[in-house]
Amino acid sequence: MVNFSLVGCGFIAQKHSEAIARIPTARIYAVCDKIQENMKLYQDKHNAIPYEDFDVMLQDEKIDVVNICTPSGTHATLAIKAANAGKHIILEKPMALSEKDARDILNACEKNKVKLAVIHPNRFRPALIELKKLLDKGKFGKISHINATVRWNRNKEYYEQAPWRGTRVMDGGVLMNQAIHNLDLLLWLMGPVGELQAYTATRFRDIECEDVAVAVVTFESGALGVIETATTVYPKNLEESISIFGEKGTAIIRGTHANKFEHLVIEGLSDDETKTIMDIGEKQQEKSGHAWIIEDMIECINNDKQPIIGGQDGLNAVKLVNAITEAAESKRPVISTTNKR
Repeated sequence: MVNFSLVGCGFIAQKHSEAIARIPTARIYAVCDKIQENMKLYQDKHNAIPYEDFDVMLQDEKIDVVNICTPSGTHATLAIKAANAGKHIILEKPMALSEKDARDILNACEKNKVKLAVIHPNRFRPALIELKKLLDKGKFGKISHINATVRWNRNKEYYEQAPWRGTRVMDGGVLMNQAIHNLDLLLWLMGPVGELQAYTATRFRDIECEDVAVAVVTFESGALGVIETATTVYPKNLEESISIFGEKGTAIIRGTHANKFEHLVIEGLSDDETKTIMDIGEKQQEKSGHAWIIEDMIECINNDKQPIIGGQDGLNAVKLVNAITEAAESKRPVISTTNKR
C-alpha cells in the first residue's frame, strides 16, 4: 500500500483524490491545508490524517508520496522541502513559475533520490495517443508545420475567486496557467523548439499577466509552429486544438479540450484504417490522466523506474512559456532551450 498526502485541498485536489480512491494499492493517508475546514471532506470520506502545518506533515514517516495541489507560486518551496524529507512528489502544473525554481526542484529530487512526476494529463487522451503513435512511426513524413490553439474564457468572476489568480508571483497568465498543457503537447509531439517570436497582451481582465498570447516558433527538426492562446473568448470556452501538417498526412484534433479527431488523412492508410483510428479517438478515457500518472508513480516506486512525465518534461514547458514571455517583452526573437537543463 502506497500512502499519499494531498497538500492543498482546493478544487484540483479532488481529481487527485478520485484517482487515488480507485487504485487498490493506494490510499489517501493524510491531507494538509492551512484552512482546517478544507480538510474535513477527506477526513470524513478517507479517514485521512489532517495537518495544518506542512513541515509537521513531512515528519510523518508513513507518507510515501506528496501530491502538491497548491497555487503555482508555492510549488518550488513545498516540493524542495518534500524532496529533502525523502518524499516522492506528484506536482500539479505548472511545475514552477520560473526556470530556476523548476531546476531547483529537479536538483533536490535527484539529490535525495526521490521520484518526481508532473501533472500533464492531456497526453493520455485517446486521440492524442493515436496521433503520437502515427508521428513516432513517421506516417506524416517530413512535418511542414503545427498549430497549437487554446481559445477559452476566464471571466472577471474567475479571477475574483482568489486574490492570487492572475498574479505574477502565484499564478501566471494564460500561457502558464491555462495553455501549459497544450504547450506540453506541442513539445511532446514535435520535440524541442529552436527560435521563436511572440506577442502577449492583457486585453480584458484586470490581472498582472497576459490574457492573450501568440507566437511563431521553429523546431529543431526544421518544422514551423503557430501558438495561439487566450482566455478572452466570449462567452465561454470555444476550443483547444492541435493541427499537424506533413508531406504525407494531415491531422486535426479539436474539441473544447482537444479530445477528438476532426480530420485525419494519411498516405497509404485505407478508409477503414482511418475510421478505426478516429473511432478510438472518440472513445471515453478508461481512466483520467491523473489516474495514469498516479498509477505510474506507484509502479516507479515499486520497480525503481522514472515517471512517464517527469521533471524534465515539466521544466521544458516552463522554459517555453518563459521564452514566449521574454520574446514578447523584448520585442525580439528568442532562442529557446527546451529539452535542456
